[in-house]
Amino acid sequence: MALYLLFESASGYALFHAYGVDEVGQSVDAVRASVLELQRFSKAVKLAGFSPFSSAVDALNQCNAISEGIMTDELRSFLELNLPKVKEGKKAKYSVGVMEPKVGSHISEATGIPCQCNEFVQELLRGVRLHFDHFIDQLKPTDLEKAQLGLGHSYSRAKVKFNVNRVDNMLYHLYIHMVQLRQKLGHQYGISIYPLFWEWYSWHFPELVKIVNDNYIYSKVAKFVVNKSDLAEKDIPPLADLIGDEDKAKEIVEAAKASMGQDLSPLDLINVQQFAQRVMNLSEYRKNLYEYLVTKMNDIAPNLTSLIGEIVGARLISHAGSLSNLAKCPASTLQILGAEKALFRALKTRGNTPKYGLIFHSSFIGRASTKNKGRMARYLANKCSIASRIDCYSELNTSVFGQKLREQVEERLDFYDKGIAPRKNLDVMKAAIDDITNAVSEDGGGKEKNDTSAKKKKKKKSKAEADGEEMDLDKPAKVAAEADPETEKKKKKKKHKLEEPQEKEMAVHGNVEQDETPKKKKKKNREASEDVEPKTATEGKKKKKKKSKTEDDDV
Repeated sequence: MALYLLFESASGYALFHAYGVDEVGQSVDAVRASVLELQRFSKAVKLAGFSPFSSAVDALNQCNAISEGIMTDELRSFLELNLPKVKEGKKAKYSVGVMEPKVGSHISEATGIPCQCNEFVQELLRGVRLHFDHFIDQLKPTDLEKAQLGLGHSYSRAKVKFNVNRVDNMLYHLYIHMVQLRQKLGHQYGISIYPLFWEWYSWHFPELVKIVNDNYIYSKVAKFVVNKSDLAEKDIPPLADLIGDEDKAKEIVEAAKASMGQDLSPLDLINVQQFAQRVMNLSEYRKNLYEYLVTKMNDIAPNLTSLIGEIVGARLISHAGSLSNLAKCPASTLQILGAEKALFRALKTRGNTPKYGLIFHSSFIGRASTKNKGRMARYLANKCSIASRIDCYSELNTSVFGQKLREQVEERLDFYDKGIAPRKNLDVMKAAIDDITNAVSEDGGGKEKNDTSAKKKKKKKSKAEADGEEMDLDKPAKVAAEADPETEKKKKKKKHKLEEPQEKEMAVHGNVEQDETPKKKKKKNREASEDVEPKTATEGKKKKKKKSKTEDDDV
């Protein structure tokens, strides 16, 4: 079977005929070694066809289609033009070797051309890429390098511009910056800005640390006080406004009067004040970053945020790399995300694997009992996986699913503690979908109903106008018909026939209208007062006589 090689270069599509190569009995190492020599490779592979791209935009479109595994119309026409034609009802006696298996499957589905992609074909295509400029005479090596460079820049620019995870990258860098800022401020790790500021200012006013515990408020008070000897009774109201407690403000003033700290020079006090201002600015900046993180998480992953919180959700997304990567992770991987070292150590030593990673920082794990922490982590990881997939692939920006999933986790906690049976996941998801449909109908349903009613009214009006026009066209004939006395008599007769059965029914039930004349009333009363039994008896006698006659005739 003949083998053709499809090569997608930066300058155009090329088709090569590998007539001197037999895959049977050939090892990949031997082919790899023979590909490097141009003389041997040119004897086995010949150029069968070449179709250059019309422009750089066309080259970019073709490159994007190949990367997505799509066969374009240009590629299809190129293959049909250069490959041998196959008669109807017969199989092709050749195959096409491609580098991308997705492209090969699409070509075989659309055109019926058999394609293959294996190590043997990839080594041959590597040789084609290595010696491509030698096969085409009109193409110079510098031209090929320029085309490759331009296509590479445009393709990379398009990938960065249309990156699906570009918003997630902002969230990733934001969370890393927040972690570094927290480490710098000394919230969790080592000696940093806050402890340094306490130590520095405690040489002047050591009693302030015991009165004010909050770092941010401590820096504000230190900037306000600066020199403890200047504090007086008049400074109590502004201190109370800073702290929010008047008793603590009085305690600070009294402690400043009997403080054991040493006095500082004016230059030292200026530096302490500047340091306090820097600490305040960093704290305010961290608060602003946290608010930005909350808004960003509600925009990117509202369901995951409502389920597990902003900080833990951001940690999961940043550790996975993006929201799409987190959505691709199964629940078992998400459960131990962040505990990779412990996992591989346990696998190496054949010990117990970890039950949770970053998900341990959720409040649900802390609320569960010791024996149920592993179960709760597994269940919460399952719900987080569902929430992340909904956020990644759903077009609606809603947190309804996250709220319902959070209710499920609360019910599971009650089940472990109190034994109350939780709801099924199917029922909860149906309730969430109903809530979303109701919310959408409330937002846009009224407008749609008004639009539909207005359209119906317009249709009715147009129909009525059309009927009116037709009636106006037939108006002379209608007037002539009304003027004809015979037609008027027929109408009266029809009307009289329709009204008679209604009057009879009303007379039987005694519901006679007031407009009836006294003669009609007497007649109807007489008919109603007459006994019906004699008539029925006579009818019975007549029937008996007829029956006896028929019996005599039979005899």
